Amino acid sequence: MRILVLTQGPYGERIARNLRETAPSDWIVKELALPKRLPVLIEEPEEFMPAGVPQADLIIAASESPGAAQLISEFVKRSGARSVIAPIDNSAWLPPGLANQLKTELAEMGVAVAFPKPFCSLTESSYGFRRAAQPYKDEIISKFAQHFGGPKLKIKVNPETMLIERVEVLRNSACGAVAHAAKGMVGLHADEADVKAGLILHHYPCLCSMNQEWLDDRLYDTLMHASGYIMNDEVAGQVKPYKTPPLYLSPGERVED
Repeated sequence: MRILVLTQGPYGERIARNLRETAPSDWIVKELALPKRLPVLIEEPEEFMPAGVPQADLIIAASESPGAAQLISEFVKRSGARSVIAPIDNSAWLPPGLANQLKTELAEMGVAVAFPKPFCSLTESSYGFRRAAQPYKDEIISKFAQHFGGPKLKIKVNPETMLIERVEVLRNSACGAVAHAAKGMVGLHADEADVKAGLILHHYPCLCSMNQEWLDDRLYDTLMHASGYIMNDEVAGQVKPYKTPPLYLSPGERVED
């Protein structure tokens, strides 16, 4: 698979670097850096396009401004890409109205697009946080999501000590934070792992926005916290059988001083 990563600063640069270093050996990952400053409204995309655009099957729009997002359709035309992933790790970079406009433009071109919010919510069949998750069907995006997207781990816990002995990463995040967190989880007790996992991930550090917004129809929080919740949820299900059962008092019981 040929992947073209559009970058505009540290956020996208880290994604491109991680993909180059850890993607399957038969994937070709190329990075194209856009100008760091672009107009808020771009009327003539051609004025900001580079001389040569690599051919690609999938474009990952990891840029950091609405101006850059307005260039995606033109990059699709020039690269021949049939699929696009435009992650929303900061809503200021890709506001809802612009995302809807881009979705319409790409649909008219016969190009599939996914808007994972945050990027680490992407799976082989859906993207989005919890109740905001949306299904999709696209072979190329799904193939990418087999390796990068929402955390997918295989955790080995010692049944006697209840300590994590090994964490195998079955699916890393595109930025590499999940692999980083997996290393930091070794040695944690099952009772604390599902809380500390997200904290370790944040210390990578996570580059999602810290601005509060509606993540789904019930939760008003930040995208950075959402990335931590996603990691915690993955860990919680696996360590649950090894956690210390909570202590309960039966009706009528009392604790002596």
